[in-house]
Amino acid sequence: MFSSFANRRRFSDLSEAEVLALAISSEEDDGRIYATYAEKLRHDFPDTAATFDAMAGEEDGHRSRLIDLFQQRFGKVIPLIRREHVAGYYSRRPVWLVENLGIERIREEAARMEDDAAGFYTRAAQSSTDPATRKLLGDLAMEERKHYDMAEHMEMAHKVTDAREEENDRARRQFVLTWVQPGLAGLMDGSVSTLAPIFATAFATQNSWTTLQVGLAAALGAGISMGFTEAAHDDGVISGRGSPIKRGIASGVMTALGGLGHALPYLIPDFWTATAIAVVIVFIELWAITWIQNRYMETPFLRAAVQVVVGGLLVLATGILIGGS
Repeated sequence: MFSSFANRRRFSDLSEAEVLALAISSEEDDGRIYATYAEKLRHDFPDTAATFDAMAGEEDGHRSRLIDLFQQRFGKVIPLIRREHVAGYYSRRPVWLVENLGIERIREEAARMEDDAAGFYTRAAQSSTDPATRKLLGDLAMEERKHYDMAEHMEMAHKVTDAREEENDRARRQFVLTWVQPGLAGLMDGSVSTLAPIFATAFATQNSWTTLQVGLAAALGAGISMGFTEAAHDDGVISGRGSPIKRGIASGVMTALGGLGHALPYLIPDFWTATAIAVVIVFIELWAITWIQNRYMETPFLRAAVQVVVGGLLVLATGILIGGS
């Protein structure tokens, strides 16, 4: 790793031919990134995809102008020099690290890319001694500075003022389907279904350690079961609920957390102290579920409270009655 850093060229040591070659390869890379974003978003966000198509076209135009200037000054053979060959040069995040983070994150990354490119062209123009090269690099710096505004203008041209709102609504709906809905189902299952076995064990044995063991087994077992079930029963292609892996993680983790919430207090050796804390945590869990239902699922708060709190209390009472009999 250190040898790769040591073998990099400093920007100040590059010739003007190498600076132009670096700019050409960078524009080509950025154009391919924008084209990839466009293809990724085309199905769900066609208007934003059209914007990225246009931005990819702009980058291709920049590349063509740079190639023409290079050939006029230095001939047809363009040396291979890329970002990773230059120390301190701005980098691009791998597309796969960005494309799964949502449409807003992709838009932010595109804006960062344009700022980076503008800074490069400004620096390159300042180091150039050829008037034509200096002019082109300065023009490209200005165009990159305005590229974000141009993107906004292109969105207006594609009538995305309303479409942007529609796309954001669609993104929010996808977030709810992929993360919130399976996570909420897991939290409800972990919080409510484990109440009976944990509190039945607690009141039957009045032993904190035994109750903790049962609680851990119930919570973690339920989490694993719910996670695999959610991931396996629907691949998301027809239902549009998104990645089964993401849904499985959301469901499994929240199920386990729901059960662990009122199991971990039994780490406290004193049984009645642990039980009192566990009961308080149960109420917090039930109200958290109610809030999530109201916030993301648009369930009326009173109805959600009655369904969750009353149902949870009935399960809790069942466990206590069975354990205490």
